Amino acid sequence: MNGATLHAGPLLAVVLVALVVAGALAVWLGRLGPGWAVVTAAGRAVTQLAAVSLLITVVLRSGWWTGLFVLLMFTVAAVTSTRRVGLPLGRLPWVALALASGVLPVLALVLGLGVVPLRPIAVVPIAGIVIGGTMTATSQAARRALDELTARRGEYEAALALGFLRRAAALEICRPTAGQALIPALDQTRTVGLVTLPGAFVGVLLGGAGPVQAGVTQVLVLLGLLAAESIAVLVTVELVAAGLIDRR
Repeated sequence: MNGATLHAGPLLAVVLVALVVAGALAVWLGRLGPGWAVVTAAGRAVTQLAAVSLLITVVLRSGWWTGLFVLLMFTVAAVTSTRRVGLPLGRLPWVALALASGVLPVLALVLGLGVVPLRPIAVVPIAGIVIGGTMTATSQAARRALDELTARRGEYEAALALGFLRRAAALEICRPTAGQALIPALDQTRTVGLVTLPGAFVGVLLGGAGPVQAGVTQVLVLLGLLAAESIAVLVTVELVAAGLIDRR
């Protein structure tokens, strides 16, 4: 590191390779899965981040390009979530709706009120963090809800036989487990500063700002993520109960 900036050089490359090898060996020796999956994931991360770094250099020069880039991030998130849950692409619009229900209000609030400056250098990272976290929560909520409905099909049909409406019967079965998708966001928010120093905090510090400014930024990010994920999970569960997010 030079000052507060990581120095990209041969030593960093050696460290990165060592980390990948350690992860791959742990997975292989522990029979946790194919070790090459770690290598592949690392290779994709390096390639994608290199491409994105070059792309962002252009994107940050224009507000229009920034908007298109954020839209691209959202589209990729919706497609990724749809595939992760195992849905046909025909369900993509409903997954996108669940994502948007969480992402749009949060971004509109923090950008519209000027808490985060409406400049490309600020919009891209905050949008990326919120979209990424909401994507993960949406995927987990949908998968757990659909898996629970499949595993407890008999209970669902029994509830219908007792006079429950389809939506109410589905919610009784899938809502508790789908809500577990919020556990990572809740745990991270509860333990921030005590167990972890998340990326936004570290990033602001490395950028040269003081600890107080870094802390304020991280609180904004965590609470924004928690709000976005909570709304998205709620909408996801409702869409599953309505049969709009379904694997058929």
